[in-house]
Amino acid sequence: VIQDYHGIDANATHTSDMDPEKIQGNVHPDAPVHSVRIRVGRSFEGFGLSPGITRDQRLELEGLLKKAFSTFTGDLAGDYYPLLGMEESVRQQLVDDHFLFVSGDPNLIVAGMERDWPEGRGIFHNKDKTFLVWVNEEDQTRIISMQKGGDVKAVFERLSRAIKAVQ
Repeated sequence: VIQDYHGIDANATHTSDMDPEKIQGNVHPDAPVHSVRIRVGRSFEGFGLSPGITRDQRLELEGLLKKAFSTFTGDLAGDYYPLLGMEESVRQQLVDDHFLFVSGDPNLIVAGMERDWPEGRGIFHNKDKTFLVWVNEEDQTRIISMQKGGDVKAVFERLSRAIKAVQ
């Protein structure tokens, strides 16, 4: 069905090219662009996808990601904030920054994606709040790079480095 819908050959393979050096051009500096955000979802082999992930898998994946986050250096370095036990002041700041995902979406509930909420879920962000990772929300990870202005290449370059660091 997917192949027919998208016109994809049965032998086609997915290729991913995250080389920022291949980006040609950029948004003109005088263009009225307020910010750029690029985000991708990533899943990890051996862990169920959101509707079917078990509580133990979710906690194990969160633990692996917390270890990975602790190795980040330079502009990727930051802090992980688990939703379970999050201080109200931190939660409110993340909401005010428009970074925090919340529960209650009827579609996610019906799909079984909010089981054991908020356990095993959280958000990582770097010091500058230009790199974020949502853990166990809709995707196992949602990796986000963003910044003010229109420098798409810089945002993509950070995203590319972040994906390599998470993997």
